[in-house]
Amino acid sequence: MEVDVGGRLRLLRIARGVSQRELARRVGLPNSTISLIESGRTNPTIGALKRILDGLPVGLAEFFAFEPEAPRRYFFAAEELREIGKGRVSYRQIGESGAGRALQMLDETYQPGADTGRTPLSHTGEEVGLVLSGRLEVTVDGSRKVLGPGDAYAFESHLPHRFRNAGAAPCRVVSACTPPSF
Repeated sequence: MEVDVGGRLRLLRIARGVSQRELARRVGLPNSTISLIESGRTNPTIGALKRILDGLPVGLAEFFAFEPEAPRRYFFAAEELREIGKGRVSYRQIGESGAGRALQMLDETYQPGADTGRTPLSHTGEEVGLVLSGRLEVTVDGSRKVLGPGDAYAFESHLPHRFRNAGAAPCRVVSACTPPSF
């Protein structure tokens, strides 16, 4: 695994509240040298890196052990949506998944005749959905309704529920639930 020395140095410098100019002054190097390293246009020798890190101060071991947080993403191309379950019912996660999330949003596709199973689902939280295309039969706590494009549903998820494509064409739904159920 290749370490992005420049990017890591930049993140540590910023985390310590030190400007490039100040770091360069502390270690007796030109500001342009720090800039070239941080932009990845040059790599320092271990000796030069140690000298730069002394200006923060950060030891070599701490520098290489530092795991920068992944930048928060706000936009996702269609091909980046993560497939949760592929088969006759496809669930594609919108956004990043992970612990601490309060909301889960899915792009769902039900093939003709596909359903979530004979046993109704039940879990904590709330669910909402909007049918984009096709026909979706939704059963909630014994009540059943076939929804078409533009129709929607909203219910507390602890109520027994199930979904089934009631048409001859694929059915597409955008849904959200809180908290995430998978």
